[in-house]
This record gives sequence, structure tokens and C-alpha cells, in this order.
Amino acid sequence: MQKPILMFDMDGTLLDLAFDDLIWNTRLPERHAETHQCTLEESKEILHTFYQQHNHTLCWYSSKYWTEKVEVDVLKLQYDNQEKIAPRPGCFELLEQLKQHGYRCWLLTNADQAGLQLKLENIDLSPYFEVMISSEEIGYSKEFVEFWEILQQKHDFDPQYAMMIDDTEKVLQGAEKFGITQLITIVQPSSGRAARQAHDLNYPAIQNLTELLPLIETSITIQKEFNVKTA
Repeated sequence: MQKPILMFDMDGTLLDLAFDDLIWNTRLPERHAETHQCTLEESKEILHTFYQQHNHTLCWYSSKYWTEKVEVDVLKLQYDNQEKIAPRPGCFELLEQLKQHGYRCWLLTNADQAGLQLKLENIDLSPYFEVMISSEEIGYSKEFVEFWEILQQKHDFDPQYAMMIDDTEKVLQGAEKFGITQLITIVQPSSGRAARQAHDLNYPAIQNLTELLPLIETSITIQKEFNVKTA
């Protein structure tokens, strides 16, 4: 029986989103206020407006874009706080078990290439993934079906035998529109924020990443039964 390719998001799924929250919601407003000599509240309001204008686009995930837009070196800001980068609960336990059982794992992130490199310098995920892709390489963020179409052209895969794990609903919707039906989300992407209620989410949700293992096994069993019925 063919095992599904397991496609993982990075920030908020494998890594604690608290780092990104710190950068974008605290450190950048502070530095922006200093740079432009405005109050912290004014800075937060200005940045919030910018964020909303570009939410879920490639620009929204680009440290280069934001550096030019707000005149603060956003990548340096991330490096200055890199000690805060941390894995989510069960991250390496899950990846080790998947590696031992021969699962193919892909890392698909909306982080730009510089941000991906920063995270990998601090948390070495690379031994566990045969494919590691920044949406910057693709030209579309994961929210768009074009991301998945181009990804498939670059790295051929059958959506029927793929599972996507991501903390962002719009990303999962994009994957679903493309044809991936095995979709999992995360209850608490950031340790700095309260956990979401699983029953309020539109996709099956897990907290500790090791909870994924029985879901994978269940999906394989269901696929086997489907194949038998349609044979």
C-alpha cells in the first residue's frame, strides 16, 4: 500500500509561532516607533493597516519587502531574537518516528528563503525532509491553487496520496481546492496564545504533533478499503 507523502508547514506547525508573533507584533512595532519617532500605539496601527493590505500574499511573508516598506531591517530583527525560535510539542519525536517508518516528508513554508534559512540554522529540520520549499521559490503563497500546481510540476506527486498539516485554514483551503483531501490543522500554533477549540476549526486538529501518527495509520486503512471496493 502506497504511503502518503506528508507535507508539513513550518511556522505554527513544526515550530512555535510565538517567535513570529514576537517579531511582528512586538519587536517590529517597537523598532518602527523608534525609527519614525512615533508612539508605539501609532506604530502598531500603521503596521496593522499594512499587514491587512497584504495578508496571505507573497509580500506578507517577505522580510525584504517589509524592510523596504517600513524602513526597518526585518531580517536582522529576526536574527537579533533568534534564541526565541523553538519547536512545537512532539516535533522531533514525530519526525524521528516518521523517518524510522520510511515516510516521505516535505516541508512547505510561506516563509521567504531567508526566513527559512534562519529557522534551519536554529532548528535543524533538514535531515527529515526530502523536499524543502519556500513559497518565494514558487511565486505564489500556499493559499493559492497555483502554488500546488507549480509544486506538482517541480516535484511530481499524486494529491490522492498526500496529507497536508498546516495551522492556517486558508492554506488548507488552497490545498483542498487543488485536490488534497487529507488535511490536518493545529490547535495551538503559538504557545503565547490560547489554544483554539478543535470543534471551532474546519479541519481535524491536533496539539502534540505525535497525535498525527494514528491519523496517518487511519488514512492508510481507509485508502486500502477504498481500493478493495473499487478493484
